[in-house]
Amino acid sequence: MLAAVLGKPVSHSLSPVLHNAGYAAAGLTGWSYSAIECAEADLPAFVAGLGPEWAGLSLTMPLKEVGLTVATAVSPVAAAVGAANTLVHQGDGSWRADNTDVPGMVAALREAGITGASGVAVLGAGGTARAAVAAAAQLGAESVIVYARRAEAIDELRPVAAALGVPLTGAGWSQAEQCADADVVISTVPKGVADHLQVPWRAKTVLFDALYDPWPTPLAESAQRAGCAIVSGLDLLLHQALGQFEQFTGVGAPVVAMRGALRDARRG
Repeated sequence: MLAAVLGKPVSHSLSPVLHNAGYAAAGLTGWSYSAIECAEADLPAFVAGLGPEWAGLSLTMPLKEVGLTVATAVSPVAAAVGAANTLVHQGDGSWRADNTDVPGMVAALREAGITGASGVAVLGAGGTARAAVAAAAQLGAESVIVYARRAEAIDELRPVAAALGVPLTGAGWSQAEQCADADVVISTVPKGVADHLQVPWRAKTVLFDALYDPWPTPLAESAQRAGCAIVSGLDLLLHQALGQFEQFTGVGAPVVAMRGALRDARRG
């Protein structure tokens, strides 16, 4: 059986390391997982051309929103956030869209000892920010403040927050250093965007930086110096992949083996 991660660019992805290590540990001989570059406009035709030997697809940027359009069934969480990072091939040849970023974020935060948060700040307002808002809702957040460069992008998040029952406030990027007032800060911005921020961190604030290359980011380094707990994009990559693995294969994910493979890949 075949599976792959799709995106553009995608050559840097560590998802093949994770999934292939999982297949080996679970004894799934004949399974393989690759990385395939695919643009938004090309996704519908690519998916339509896949045969029954394909079990599933992982979607990374910029495919998370268009991924919903190629599926005939959509999970409640993917529908709520308006983004999918997972396409699962069904027995009738159709595809089901899901979003494992949301439970992956929650699992990574809980692994770091976070069981709840009254206030969550999100840096950025793109596709990953949608998952961050949903994760905040699952953590019982009473409020979410989103800092972004474009007011229009924040407005696009408001229906997501409303559907999830989370009050959302928007703020300009020039105010982003105020994020330290939150219990949990989730940075979803691309590489380099948050490097200049001089955040007055409080030791009790938790930073979840969704990046993992390069690591640590300047933002994560500054938070760590202040004594903050740090959750990285590698933690998210692992936990979202566990959900995908189980949906693709129907087998429980070998967590230890997949975590070890990811650690070894970063050391190498």
